Formats: sequence, C-alpha cells, structure tokens
Amino acid sequence: MIEVSGLTKLYGPRTAIQDLNFTIKEGEIVGFLGPNGAGKSTTMKILTGFMPASFGTAKVAGFDVFDSPIDVKKNVGYLPETPPVYLEMVVADYLDYAARLHDVPKAKRKAAVQSAVERTGLSHVSKRIIGNLSKGYRQRVGLAQALVHDPKVLILDEPTVGLDPVQIIEIRELIKGLAGQHTVILSSHILPEVTATCQRIIVINKGKIVAQDTIERLTSRMNQGLVYHMEVKNPSASGISALKSISGVKAITPEGPKLMIEIDPNQAEIRDRLVEAAVQEKMGVLEFSAEKLSLEDVFLQLTTVDQTVDQTTPQEKNV
Repeated sequence: MIEVSGLTKLYGPRTAIQDLNFTIKEGEIVGFLGPNGAGKSTTMKILTGFMPASFGTAKVAGFDVFDSPIDVKKNVGYLPETPPVYLEMVVADYLDYAARLHDVPKAKRKAAVQSAVERTGLSHVSKRIIGNLSKGYRQRVGLAQALVHDPKVLILDEPTVGLDPVQIIEIRELIKGLAGQHTVILSSHILPEVTATCQRIIVINKGKIVAQDTIERLTSRMNQGLVYHMEVKNPSASGISALKSISGVKAITPEGPKLMIEIDPNQAEIRDRLVEAAVQEKMGVLEFSAEKLSLEDVFLQLTTVDQTVDQTTPQEKNV
C-alpha cells in the first residue's frame, strides 16, 4: 500500500532524509518513530505530495507520488502535526467543506460527514464552533477531516502531541480502531504512542532508517548478546573461570549466588554452552534468564549510535 525506495531529501547542503526504504502492507498500522529532527515530518510531507523529494521513489495506494499526485491525494487522509481546522467554523460545516475539497460526490457527502463524525466521537459537538472545543476535540476534528473521504491510507504526524493523558488515550483508541479498514502510518517521538497503537515500527535517526520490525521482534533481537543472569548454588572460582573461557563471554560479575554475564552479540547459541558448562562444573544452576530491554532501552540504543541495523524479516526482504 505504501512503497518507498531510496527516498532522499536535501535542503541545500543539509540532508534531511537519506535513502529511506520501507513497505507498509494494506491494513497495517505502522509507527514511524524517531527523535525530534530525525526526518519524520519530512517523510510524511513527501508521501502526501506536500513537498517533492530530491531523489528516490514513493508509491501510495499504487500511485507514484511524483507522477500521479492527484490520485495519491484522493487515496490519502493526512493529519499534520497542527490540525488543519478553521476555528471559526462549525464542526459539521467544516467537515462538509473538507468533503467537498476531497471531491466526495454531493449525493454521498452527508453520509460521509456523518460517518466521520460518528467514527471520531464528535456526534455531540458536531454543531459547535471548532474554536470553542478543547484541544483533544480539535484533534478529533482533524482526524475526521482525514477520514471524511474514506481514504485507503491515513498519514498521521504526531497525532497526540500536546494532549492531556485522557485525551491521548482516547485518540489512541480511535487510531487502533482503524486497523484493517485503513493503512496507517503514524509518526511519533513518544515511545508509549507506538507501543499502544502500532503493529510494527520503523525507527529513523538523523535521516536514516536504523531498524524496522514488530516491537516484540525488535526488542528480542536487541536483547540478544547483551546480559544474562545465572543464579547458582555453588559460585565456585573454578566454575566462573570455566564460564569465562567460553568463546563469546565478555565479562562475568559475581553478585553472591548470582552471576551477571556479558555476551558478545554475535554468539547466538552461547546460552546452551553456558548452562552446560555450569552443570559440568557442578555449580547447581537454579535460574538462567536474559536481561530484558524496554522499548525505551531499544530506542536509545538505536538512536544514540551511528549504526544502521537491518531488522527486516526474511519475508520483507523478498517484497
């Protein structure tokens, strides 16, 4: 539904985004995650035809953003970081206006507005002036205008920025409810945002994609080769020495009966060897576990090192 290849945007000598490559399938909700200034909004603007890229290609709903911009706009609902609402207009009138802009046929316009109002929980405020609504409801109006023409693709740029905790939860639930009905790409620098709403994430840092995968697989892969904890009955010096001699063990820190074992990330099967060695040394293994990273830890690892991590699945590589 969204295909991006080699996408690059230059602002004079500065590179905003560089050689972005990703695919989003029909019905997916994908988080575009990165720190402020990483290139998220630039990518969103290119995908919606708001600005051209310097190099590369992008297709949305089967149409090339550069060759068929009108067709792309017909199939895209866009909610920029600042909702494009007219504060002096009544909600229903504004959505009718948005439907006209999206060329919704007159015979279908009333039903389209009503559907957008109901889907975004605006029924009880549809006759109110937008400027008199809370920021959370203005955000709902912005989402409704993106939905009013029933687009195949929704592009949401920081949809909950500036909202209070209750409003954030409400908007998240709205977005989650769109899964399967629309393909959604949601940009954010807020980690709980993507955890709560997205099925897959693309992490961008300094204009480059540094990882893309499901949250579970990404966290699992980043956990590989970090730290393991082993609790034993007999933390003998000879046993610890045997563990240290295993290729791939970087360091062992005894903490009473518990051993903190730092592992080389390239040693995928080292866990079995560690347990086998401890058993052979009669250390009496009571517990063995990996130190789990939170999404925050993963995010910090990916965005504080200048290294691109290929987190695509084998299926994605064949797309």
